Amino acid sequence: MNFNTSYHKIMTDENLMETVKHGSNSYPFHFYYENLALFDFNCIEWHWHTELEFVYIESGSVTFWIGEKQFDLSEGNGIFINSKILHRFYSSAEAIIPNFVCMPTFLAAEDSLIYHKYILPVISSSLLFQIFYAEIPWQAKIISIIKQIIAVQDGVSSIELATASLMQRLWLELYENTDFTNLKDHINDSASSQARVQLMMQYIHQNYSHDISLDEIARHARISKSTVLNLFHKFLHITPINYLIHYRLNEAALLLAKTEKKINTISDETGFNNVDYFCRLFKKHYQVTPTEYRKTHQT
Repeated sequence: MNFNTSYHKIMTDENLMETVKHGSNSYPFHFYYENLALFDFNCIEWHWHTELEFVYIESGSVTFWIGEKQFDLSEGNGIFINSKILHRFYSSAEAIIPNFVCMPTFLAAEDSLIYHKYILPVISSSLLFQIFYAEIPWQAKIISIIKQIIAVQDGVSSIELATASLMQRLWLELYENTDFTNLKDHINDSASSQARVQLMMQYIHQNYSHDISLDEIARHARISKSTVLNLFHKFLHITPINYLIHYRLNEAALLLAKTEKKINTISDETGFNNVDYFCRLFKKHYQVTPTEYRKTHQT
């Protein structure tokens, strides 16, 4: 099977919403056969989209961050990620993850009974994701349907009709086996907290080349410093300052790989005021010096 991936870096707007359009207005479904090793640093970075997403781990092991949760999934398992949920994928080695995304309207028209009765309750619930483990019967059935959807993408006749039919079966299994009666609307504390985390991440991404303090991050999000620390720990499992440092190092690594800029210039442009400090942090994070990294990654 060919890799159906036209980009290896997630592109987002200022709100961390993915900017790549998946599918078309007439066929709002798109399939990707992806290898995490082809992405920068084996990572699909933080992003969200309005589409529903289903991922199957064909090989390898993947660490997922979804909302405030972090967990690992191994080969043979799968996952559903609800609409508008912040998420991130990472693998320390090669991991093949066929996945597909579709607008909720791919399942039924927005003004239809099916949409209002069976789709809207899911996308407007507080369900962030649903893991599918191969050893649980109903989840194994969903995995089987996911694999069938993957299989029909490989050039079979009537691909669109076959995909739509299988997606209906997939959604039926998900809907009938998930208890949505105890799930409240997305407009709750969790959604509000996620929005604030997105706002703070956005601020860091836009200002990482300058000095940024915890006070400034808190002031931008209009919350206390203690709330900033709690939200970063809850959703990203890292302190805001360490997130800033990691983001700076990531941007520095990209500049090393893609430009001929001097190391001290890259250090300054990514917010490190001292090149020796930058080099020490870089080696600690990547286990190689900036010069060694450039030699092995420059394109």
